[in-house]
Amino acid sequence: MIRVLIVDDQALLRGSFRLLIDNEPDLSVVGEAGTGAEAVSLASTLQPDVVLMDIRMPEMDGIEATTRLSGPRVLVLTTFDLDEYVFGALRAGASGFLLKDTPPAELLAAIRVVAAGESLLSPSVTRRLISEFVRRPSSPAVTGLDRLTEREKEVLLLIARGLSNAEIMARLHVSTGTVKTHIGNLLAKLHARDRAQLVIAAYESGLVDLR
Repeated sequence: MIRVLIVDDQALLRGSFRLLIDNEPDLSVVGEAGTGAEAVSLASTLQPDVVLMDIRMPEMDGIEATTRLSGPRVLVLTTFDLDEYVFGALRAGASGFLLKDTPPAELLAAIRVVAAGESLLSPSVTRRLISEFVRRPSSPAVTGLDRLTEREKEVLLLIARGLSNAEIMARLHVSTGTVKTHIGNLLAKLHARDRAQLVIAAYESGLVDLR
């Protein structure tokens, strides 16, 4: 059973998400929060697997709340009209994000994907991250890049371009296990939490051409 904490300052929206999620046999809503501060408090006691996190809330926004969460996976809800919020959420450790008007089936699938340890990062998301990154001042150098093998750098580039494990496997003509091993090495060497942070590391390091 995947335990979900819903965080949104709109009670009606929280209720709608609860009805949808609780109707699934493998999903269960363990709590609701209306502010980021409440989310942090509830997460420490309820121990959810996934936090469905709104961005703009009173007291503490979703980015700050995400930064303070260390256990659960965070799936951010956004209107997608403010890229800086999306970028900030991923930097804070979120595993992905969704539009608030995402179709129900896609929302449920996203919760399962994130709970399984993957990141929700499509090519369209990557393009927006690139656009946002270009507008920002230079970031501190990424540590650990010099420890990567040439093959690991190649895998990192493909991840940054939005390719899935299956697509990377086909592109490099290697097995699923080999791709997972490379990704595990990348996570360890770059001190990244998940795939989303690997993408950010690729752009911050200059490994990916932003032009």
